[in-house]
Amino acid sequence: MQHLLTPHSRKIEPFAWWEGAFTNQELDWLQQKAKEATEEAQIGGSNGGQVNDQVRRSELNWLNKDSECAWGFERLAHVAASLNASYFGFELTGFGEALQLTNYHEAKQGTYTWHQDFGGSGISRKLSMVLQLSEPSNYEGGELQILTSNEPNSMQKKRGLITVFPAWTLHQVTPVIKGTRQTLVAWISGPAFK
Repeated sequence: MQHLLTPHSRKIEPFAWWEGAFTNQELDWLQQKAKEATEEAQIGGSNGGQVNDQVRRSELNWLNKDSECAWGFERLAHVAASLNASYFGFELTGFGEALQLTNYHEAKQGTYTWHQDFGGSGISRKLSMVLQLSEPSNYEGGELQILTSNEPNSMQKKRGLITVFPAWTLHQVTPVIKGTRQTLVAWISGPAFK
């Protein structure tokens, strides 16, 4: 007899992956947009935000859901819905924020120490998505690590790979020691957890 998981007995996975959502041309376009980053990354967005290079060293650009970028939102929404149905089972409403393009440069040993992806006031982030834009051969360091036990899990470095995990998960990007790591980060929101 097969045991079926009900929504209340379902095990939530710590992370999941998706490959092939974007073509190389689309990744090139996103990477070019990332290179246009001019904003220094901040922490504590709900409190107005502040630059703290002891915690986070990177530059940002943002993509809004307009006619130029709607395709990217749609692609990520499909991935989020598919993985959520298979691995997380959260009640989701969609994107509550712009997409974040991030550059981690060797010159600053770009990094983001252990943190959780809490949103600003009025935003309930439920899933975090990280799309790898850079070829792994173009940088060293810059490991996306997720903490689900006493030892962190280093996520695979592969251009076009999307890593998805619950927004409350502790994660970090280790310092980039050579080259530049570029990513697209998105958060999927939903009603507050009950």
